[in-house]
Amino acid sequence: MCGMPSAETTDVSRQEPEPVQPTREDAVAAAGSEFIGGPLGRRALLGRSWWTPVRVIALVMLGMFALGMIQKFPCYDGSWFYGASSQYTHACYSDIPHLYQGRGFADGLVPYFDKLPGDMEYLEYPVLTGVFMEVASWLTPGSGTIQHQEQVYWMVNAGMLMICAVVIAVCVTRTHRRRPWDGLLVALAPAFALTATINWDLFAVALTAAAMLMWSRGRTLAFGVLLGLATAAKLYPVLLLGPLFVLCWRAGKWRAFAVATVGAAVAWLVVNLPVMFLAPDGWSKFYTFSQERGVDFGSFWLIIQQHMDTPLNTDVVNTLATALMVLACLGVAALTLTAPRRPRFAQLAFLVVAAFILTNKVYSPQYVLWLIPLAALARPKWRDFLIWQACEVAYFLGIWLYLAYTTSGDKHQGLPTDGYQVAIAAHLVGTLYLCAVIIRDIWMPDRDVVRRSGEDDPSGGVLDGAEDVFVFGYAAHPPHYGFHDAEQPPPVNWGKDPRGSL
Repeated sequence: MCGMPSAETTDVSRQEPEPVQPTREDAVAAAGSEFIGGPLGRRALLGRSWWTPVRVIALVMLGMFALGMIQKFPCYDGSWFYGASSQYTHACYSDIPHLYQGRGFADGLVPYFDKLPGDMEYLEYPVLTGVFMEVASWLTPGSGTIQHQEQVYWMVNAGMLMICAVVIAVCVTRTHRRRPWDGLLVALAPAFALTATINWDLFAVALTAAAMLMWSRGRTLAFGVLLGLATAAKLYPVLLLGPLFVLCWRAGKWRAFAVATVGAAVAWLVVNLPVMFLAPDGWSKFYTFSQERGVDFGSFWLIIQQHMDTPLNTDVVNTLATALMVLACLGVAALTLTAPRRPRFAQLAFLVVAAFILTNKVYSPQYVLWLIPLAALARPKWRDFLIWQACEVAYFLGIWLYLAYTTSGDKHQGLPTDGYQVAIAAHLVGTLYLCAVIIRDIWMPDRDVVRRSGEDDPSGGVLDGAEDVFVFGYAAHPPHYGFHDAEQPPPVNWGKDPRGSL
């Protein structure tokens, strides 16, 4: 009939758009692709061959993780076990073998329930991470020398953490449907490979990445449950509820926020309540240790303290760090409610976690793992990502060389205090730089490489394409509809079409 669209036309209009090709929109990605024969062909980009983005990125992650393990091998045969400074000069230190005996796993002690010899008294990790450590100890044979057991314990943990690494890469790859190749940012991140087996952070990062994937698919309860489990493994994931609250406030999605928050609270309580009631002293050790811990490696507080005659009081630092974090969160909230377009969830998640890292009184080198998946979703631009990664690698090398300097006695091998402070400054400046470009993207949406393809918030779940109901300083705007809904009206004029070029 005249005026009625044909079935063929309707089918074409509803076809899924092609994946974004990073080698066409990113000069650094295009240049880097020459090392592997140039940009991928159309069949690979559309997933019409075995080499789908998920499979390619998972294999790349496995390869990079294996390289990270190889980087630790100079310590495998002795440096971990004799306290040698070579574990610092070779930058291959790991907490995992040291804590096998130091936290009672070699002696069969039960975390949180059995008291440890020495000053620590109890395991100073959240409950779900303690379970992860305990399961790895069950898989470690109790025969042979303690050195052999610690070697096997590290290998067992590395295998379990490798699974977490693949989960992270796959989740990031699938979170932005039209940008699967952004997962390569995670898989190829040098700081990821270097820090993956220092500690157990990857477990919490994997749960958080899975939670972000669930939220992007509109599964708010699953998001909440996974986020609660992640918070039971590491404290930082709970920070994501802050930006989610402000975003749901602006979009009027209170029910989704309530479901996510209740799911997170219930999941956290299910894991923590048994230990909380049966072993309250052991359960609380993580929280009391975090509160009582003084200024430590990697923080700007350490730079300040090293220039003072009298060390800063821990209570004073706690108060000041908390105040700075609160101010940063208020700034993110103000940014969310006044921005010309509602920010994307991944952008705010990165900013809040980065604020926590920047204001905290300690920065362990593996904390960068918290930010890498969020950075790939918030600012998938290779140049900015690699600038930040270069700063993190500089810090990774700096802290081990500084420890080598302090433990080498009169030899003074390594990096002196002033050099280490430069390494700390590199980490701080790199993280602040990435925060700055993300904030610029929020204020100037046409600069956002995710939104310029016509999408609103592909990781936003129920927030994607939702209308604003509460905005400070601007009239509430309709969403920018893109390829995800061809029947919706065109976007309002934001001064520049976000689908245009940078």
